[in-house]
Amino acid sequence: MKAEILTIGDELLRGEIVDSNKSYLSDRLLGLDIETQFHTSVRDDPEDMRDAFERAMSRSDVVLVSGGLGPTRDDLTTEVLAETIGRELALDEESLELIRAFFASVGREMSANNEKQAWFPRDAEVLENPIGTAPGFLVEEQGTLVFCMPGVPRELYRMMDEQVLPRITARMEGERLVVRAKFLRTFGIGESSLDAELSDIASGGDVTLGFRTAFPDNHLRPLTRAATAEEADQRLEEVCGQIRDRLGAIVYGEGEDTLQVVVGRELAQRGKTLALAESCTGGLIAEQLTDVPGSSAYFMGGVVAYANEAKQALLGVEPALLAEHGAVSDPVARVMAENARHRFGADLAIATTGISGPGGGTEEKPVGLVYIALASAEGTHSDRFVFPLDRPRHRQLTAHTALDWVRRSLLGFELSGPSLMRRPNAPGER
Repeated sequence: MKAEILTIGDELLRGEIVDSNKSYLSDRLLGLDIETQFHTSVRDDPEDMRDAFERAMSRSDVVLVSGGLGPTRDDLTTEVLAETIGRELALDEESLELIRAFFASVGREMSANNEKQAWFPRDAEVLENPIGTAPGFLVEEQGTLVFCMPGVPRELYRMMDEQVLPRITARMEGERLVVRAKFLRTFGIGESSLDAELSDIASGGDVTLGFRTAFPDNHLRPLTRAATAEEADQRLEEVCGQIRDRLGAIVYGEGEDTLQVVVGRELAQRGKTLALAESCTGGLIAEQLTDVPGSSAYFMGGVVAYANEAKQALLGVEPALLAEHGAVSDPVARVMAENARHRFGADLAIATTGISGPGGGTEEKPVGLVYIALASAEGTHSDRFVFPLDRPRHRQLTAHTALDWVRRSLLGFELSGPSLMRRPNAPGER
């Protein structure tokens, strides 16, 4: 089966919202071994919509449409699709009653324009929406299944799982290739270098390898096709094993596991705790750690010591050390990490101090300079980086590198920094 995803709405083309529906729908189709061939977005314009519908139905077996099922004047999906396929609109009384009941359940009176949501192309199959006012529908035209769903993500997700996927499954017949894919997360190497490193892996045949940058990570999508699920699973495991063997510690996670999730899991499994001493990252590392449920089991706490006075009072950094080396320096980063570890009673502690810009740099200490230190019972490791980035990405890359150091230390890997955008240490520095 060839699938196409069509999302509708002016707000998508203007960039007012991020179109996450496409990625979700494609991922759910892949679970049925259906690969999405096309992604299309179109304005709330009847002519453009008609052209998009005709193109999609001419080249795809399944078309998933998101958006344009609301009650307002710019919600045109139902009317334009009905016109495109030459069908009249018909009122579905059961849907109308369900919409009225929905409004009654929340103590509101239904507006007259909501009746529009109960009209569908003739012979359409209505798709129930138990958490919203916009039912979806399915029409089949010249062998193509066209599923229309609301654009609100939580409504679309439920309709896709409960209404759409079962119908697609029921219509899938005959022999087809089984498709299996995984999502590997990497950090510490640029996309082009990653491709070059893996040039002889998944280079042809029924195994493909996709690349996607999501700063500061790079993601890999190995995908296999085979006649049976067992064969596809085996091929996928083989290629993932080859990738992991080649890249080593650069691969840090799989699927939905972000770096903070992986770090938290490793800390929890080992019964280890972590403390933070943040300057240039301003609490960003603490925020990422505490985004993970259950982080209280391993995160002891942190200090955001931005000013020199705070470094002295809260982290015990001696004034003489600051005067001699400056706040952004190897000795200060080390003391920050060591004292945070002792004061919180943690097994590990991370410290960050740097110049995120856009101002504040000098020839000796340029904008982008950052020191990261990791203290443990075995000692303290510190390193110097210059990340020539804008302020938000500088802080993000610093936080990511710090978390990756925690992961690497727990797994016994070398505490190396990212090769992308790194500059060598200054003469005489560790």
